[in-house]
Amino acid sequence: MKQFLSAAAVAVTTLMSVEASATNYTLWIHGKNGSTTKPGNYTDFSYWGPSTTAAGVNKKAVNWNGTQRISVENYRVRDALDCFCTGSNWCYVAVHSAGDLQIGYALSLYGGSTRSIKNATPNSSGVCGDAGGTQVGWNIKWVDVASGASGGSELADVGEWAVSDPLVSDLVTTTARGMYNHNTTRSLWFYNFAGSKGTLYSGVLPGQDDEAVSYHSTGGTSGSSGSSLCNPGDWFCGGTLNTGTSASSNGIAKWSYHSVSLRDDGESYDHYAAGNWAGIVGPVRSDVVTYAK
Repeated sequence: MKQFLSAAAVAVTTLMSVEASATNYTLWIHGKNGSTTKPGNYTDFSYWGPSTTAAGVNKKAVNWNGTQRISVENYRVRDALDCFCTGSNWCYVAVHSAGDLQIGYALSLYGGSTRSIKNATPNSSGVCGDAGGTQVGWNIKWVDVASGASGGSELADVGEWAVSDPLVSDLVTTTARGMYNHNTTRSLWFYNFAGSKGTLYSGVLPGQDDEAVSYHSTGGTSGSSGSSLCNPGDWFCGGTLNTGTSASSNGIAKWSYHSVSLRDDGESYDHYAAGNWAGIVGPVRSDVVTYAK
């Protein structure tokens, strides 16, 4: 499916190039941080790794204050989507951790709204000029999710993270899951990559985890609270996180248009990009390089 969508995007861009300057972009939306990135600066990839690393066609870093609440900073994401994903331009989107909440929030609450078509030329604040005309929602092909935190984390529940950061309140599992309708993706597919190289917080995080978020969130599973999900054959778990769109072995369904592309059976990937495209971000970057053309 993803291969077909990517090919279709290239074909549409080619067909439209004569009458409009159609361009594909890859947007990278980061997660929780110490407000170290530069909001509005689409070339600042310091959260992810070297900016010279291949990471999809015309890559853009969508930076926001990673200490603040999703509702407060989501305008930064919408600015980027307006800039690069309207008119004749199309976007591939890759997100990490709380970036999953950011794109989900934008699509669910604003993806059906009327947007001004922009010229893909941002000012210093990351806002692009009007190109004329409007459209409903954004032109997005798919979303790749590295260790998605749209289901929250028990580390926020118990105060393991600095509670002085407003974002931590949003990452409480029941809050994250109730923040918006996670099934409303505007029919866009979310491809989830779930890491399981977690040991430090195994007593807090249920089931398999990557030291920050558990499978119930990184696997895009539904429900108002978390659950204990693991790799096949693991003991003392509530169920197995199945790949693709299938429900977990204990019957918990995934949200609509969510599919697990990678379940870390080898416990190889932790949560952290570490400024070097590391951890679970690594396989997502590889996937984006392959399909975001």
